[in-house]
Parts: sequence; C-alpha cells; structure tokens
Amino acid sequence: MRIVIAGAGEVGSHLAKMLSNENHEIIIIDSEENRLKPIDSSLDVLTYNGSATSINILQDVLQKKTDLFIAVTHGEDTNITASILAKRLGALKTIARIDNLDYLEHSTLEFFKSLGIDSLIYPELIAAREVLSLLHETGTTEFMEFCGGKLAMYVQKLDEKAPILNKSLEEISISHSTDKYRAVAIKRAEKTIIPRGKEQFQLGDLVYVISTIEGIDEMMETSGKENFEAKSIMILGGSRIGKHVALYMQKKCEVKLIDSDPAKCEALSDILEDTLIINGDCRNIELLEQEGISRMDAFVSVTGNSETNILSCLLAKKMGVKKTIAEVENMEYINLAENIGIDTIINKKIAAASRIFRHTTNPNVTQVKYMTGTEAEVIEFNVPANARITRGTLRSMEFPKDAIVGGGTRDGVPFIATGDTIIKANDKIVVFTLPTSYDKISKFFS
Repeated sequence: MRIVIAGAGEVGSHLAKMLSNENHEIIIIDSEENRLKPIDSSLDVLTYNGSATSINILQDVLQKKTDLFIAVTHGEDTNITASILAKRLGALKTIARIDNLDYLEHSTLEFFKSLGIDSLIYPELIAAREVLSLLHETGTTEFMEFCGGKLAMYVQKLDEKAPILNKSLEEISISHSTDKYRAVAIKRAEKTIIPRGKEQFQLGDLVYVISTIEGIDEMMETSGKENFEAKSIMILGGSRIGKHVALYMQKKCEVKLIDSDPAKCEALSDILEDTLIINGDCRNIELLEQEGISRMDAFVSVTGNSETNILSCLLAKKMGVKKTIAEVENMEYINLAENIGIDTIINKKIAAASRIFRHTTNPNVTQVKYMTGTEAEVIEFNVPANARITRGTLRSMEFPKDAIVGGGTRDGVPFIATGDTIIKANDKIVVFTLPTSYDKISKFFS
C-alpha cells in the first residue's frame, strides 16, 4: 500500500515504524523539521517538511495513487482539513485524529463521511476504554475480546503462587483440561516466545492466553490469579483518559481523582458529579495517604508524566492496592515498568496505532491488537472460501513458527485450536504473530 501520514509526533512516528516493517510505501508530512530528522535517519520512508493542509504539498504527495491518508497531527482542525483535502485530491481512504467526543456520535460520523473522512480516531478514548476493560477484568494485565466476545485474550504475569511454574505445556495438558484456553505466547525479559510443548513457564513470565468464556475461571486458577470487583478507585491526573474513566466508573463505585491544576479541577467538578475531585500535587505521598490510597482496590495514574505514573503506581502497590495501571508514553520505560511490579501499562499511541493498523492489512482482517511492550500482534481474520488455511490440519499446514492460531468461532460457537484443528471457510480465527511472520500468515488467509 501507499500510505501518507500527516504528523510526525508520537502517534505518527510510531505508526511509521510499524508500517515500515510491512513493506508499505510510507510518506510523512510535518511542519517541524526536527521531528522528521530522526525518522529520516532510522526508517525507510519519504518525508516532506511543510503543512499538511498545503495544497501544493498534498498535490505533490498525492499525484500517485494513495491507498490511505492518515492525519495525526496535534491539531484536530488540521487533521480534519487535511483529510478532506486529501480525499478530494484522490486518496482512497482517509483517517483523522480528533479530540472531541461529540464527533463520534453516529449522525456526526455520517456527516464527516459525506465530507470525505472515512474514519475518526480519538486516542485518549481508546486508551480509556482499555483501562475500563482492565478494571472489569482485574485478574489480567491486558485484555481484549475477539469473535464478538466469544473469545478473549488475557495476559498473566506469573509470580510465586502460580501452580504452573517450572511446568511444560505438555505436563499442564495432562494435569488440566486445556480445551477451553491456550497459551499463545510468553514474554520473558526482552524476548517474546511462541511456546511449543516442551516450553516451561518461569517466574516473571508474561503469558498471553486465548480463552473461551467457560475457560476463564480454570485459566485464572492455573496461573494463580483471580478477578475481584473494584469498589474503590483512585485516579491520578485529570487528563482526557482520567476524565473518561471517572465518568464511567463513578456510577459503579467510589472514585477519587487528584490533579494539580485548580482550573482543571473546577472544570472536572462540573462534569464528574459523583467523583471526589481533589486539587493537590500527585507526587505528594502525604496527600495520597490522607486520601486513603491504602484502602483503594485500584489505582490509575494517567498524568502527563510517565515517571510520575510509574512511581505513584509503585507506591500504591507498596501500600497494598490490588490493581495498578500506569500510562507510560515513553517507549523506553515500558519494559522497565512491567518488570518492577506495575500490573498494567497503557500507551495511547500504541492503542491508536492498533486501531489504525487494521486499515492497512489483509482485507479479511477484522481486528488488530498491537501488544504493549512487544512487537507482537494479535489479529482476527475472517476465513474466505478456498483460503490456504482450510486445506488440512494446522499441524500439516507448515504454519510459520513465529505465529500460532489460538482459536476462533464457527457458526458462532467458540473453539480453542490444536494441531489437529481444521479451519473452515467463514470461521473467525484469532492469530498471535511476531513481525517476522506477518506477511507469511497473511497468505494463509488470502
């Protein structure tokens, strides 16, 4: 595909990095030359220094057939204008980043489509929904539903209480009925492993599991985890993410939100009627103790500072909070944060990039989840008639070694895949893959 990205900020540069690994032709436009220099030196992409709303630049960039135009600058107005212009100048599909929730209403979406914008992306809302999913599924560090909710992916960090420590997949399959869930990957230190029968689970492993609804309790028991109801939540940071989380959770449980900006606190108090808004320094340990951090079931730190989010979550964990969630936008800190005891890391640029990424893939792809802290992806495919994947058992397929089929649904009924599974046309299939195998597995679903 030929893809033009307007905006070389965090989301744009991360997208460029992801897409450059997929053999796409990438062009990036940005008005700040210092943002383009590191991209020029590290990625095989073409860059343009200038405004994304410049007719001359857009005509130059779009004179060749362009499959996708993605506007992710920091300015919502710029993104909308650039996308409309790009569509009129020949881009086949356009996506614009926004920061106005009203634009996502159905009637407004239809209006934007009439103007030429095919899809709107709101990174903070996507990240907030991830947080809400994790507050519902409290026993996992990452969560995502597939196949209409019939299957879900859970990520479990193994501690000393995990019954499966030092046991191989083969040993576990003998002692436990594993037809309702399947481990599809292990992240160990900096390495992501697609596990085979002899692979043993080790202390500190992050284990990625695909499970049916019926298999959740047994899967949790196997990993030594449990879900609990979060009845009290403390949120650090009145960001858009913090506001959306509080707005949804305040009707269900006790919510306290702390922010250092008096004006922001005043504005939030008008919106969040059932949330206790506290104006104070998020780094003030005495304040956190005074507001009862040790009594909280969950702690969500979404200030604009990754270091503050990491340190405050560590404090919350030390004080006995069961579930900690930190927004970490500095990519270099993600592995560190995962390895020092924080339950879950969220990153809005990865969340947004995952949503955009599915527009660039095989037309049979219906969902993509780009995993935080790894280069791995979880992809949901619709299996077309006569696809290569339907020509025998998975064991006989010579499926790429850096990818694995976790499960799927057939006529709405979920199943967990094994080597003897035969995939059929119209199945929905969930595949976990490393970047080295993406092009290969895509051919199985063509």
